[in-house]
Amino acid sequence: MTSSPQRLRTLGQRLVGTGRPVYVTGEIGINHNGDLENAFRLIDIAVEAGCDAVKFQKRTPEICTPRDQWDVERDTPWGRMTYIEYRHRVEFDEQGYAAIDEYCRKHGIDWFASPWDVPSVEFLERFDVPAYKVASASLTDDELLRAMRATSRTVILSTGMSTPRQIRHAVEVLGSENIVLCHATSTYPARPEELNLRMLHTLQQEYPNVPIGYSGHEVGLQTTLAAVALGAVFVERHITLDRAMWGSDQAASVEPQGLQRLVRDIRTVEKSLGDGVKRVYDSELGPMRKLRRVPGVVAETEAREAGSGESGSGESGPRESGARGAAARQGAGVPA
Repeated sequence: MTSSPQRLRTLGQRLVGTGRPVYVTGEIGINHNGDLENAFRLIDIAVEAGCDAVKFQKRTPEICTPRDQWDVERDTPWGRMTYIEYRHRVEFDEQGYAAIDEYCRKHGIDWFASPWDVPSVEFLERFDVPAYKVASASLTDDELLRAMRATSRTVILSTGMSTPRQIRHAVEVLGSENIVLCHATSTYPARPEELNLRMLHTLQQEYPNVPIGYSGHEVGLQTTLAAVALGAVFVERHITLDRAMWGSDQAASVEPQGLQRLVRDIRTVEKSLGDGVKRVYDSELGPMRKLRRVPGVVAETEAREAGSGESGSGESGPRESGARGAAARQGAGVPA
């Protein structure tokens, strides 16, 4: 299956879009809990599973945390602290991201992030990231969207907690020529009955020149595989070392063995989708000779056409003609 240039996007060394391998991203987010060693272990897990990239979240705490919550105290694994102290505790500084950048380069995997504010975009511009991700919560932040668009990098837009009109406006602000649009449901974890995977087809129809992906927050793997079967060309799932770890995103995340199964099964599903052209495969000829008792009038006609080099319907191209001709001869009792 071919893809028009308008529906392909560049992420690092990869092209993303219809007819290309699904781009699989392991969303680390803040599941590292501010610990670089945890981040490195999560990168290792993504590499071992065969992910194309890992993703982080970058915030300026004083901008992204409502002022009335700064001094609210809460219990954390590091003791009792204010919410603004906690937000700083789980952020990496430039030195931390430089270490992440070096580690990912060394292990041959891309990384990028969801910046939640304009200074975070400016911060991430210090690194040669292949893309930016707009978190669903940020879809309505026009200033942030414009800052990402101004970098000329590919922007991946998640659409959870958003109305169709809000999505259209965000696409207008970002421009449709350099975005990937992801269906999402922003519940952690999301219930199957609220995933609404048919929205993938709705987005494909409404934005025919934009690659459509899926950002999942559900428990389990089956529905993400269903998204791939429905045409998602980009897939993102949160990943964790252990769902029992502290943190709001851990419960909706995929553990190491699950991530390996997910990537393996995505590759199987995408191979199984084919190109939608019906053909008789060589592997079917033996069973056909053994099991088909009545060749039928169509097989006889196709055998005559194959022998004369004619094509009665014009439906079969060069890729099908050899197998179809052999199938017709076998079905009609003509030696292949």
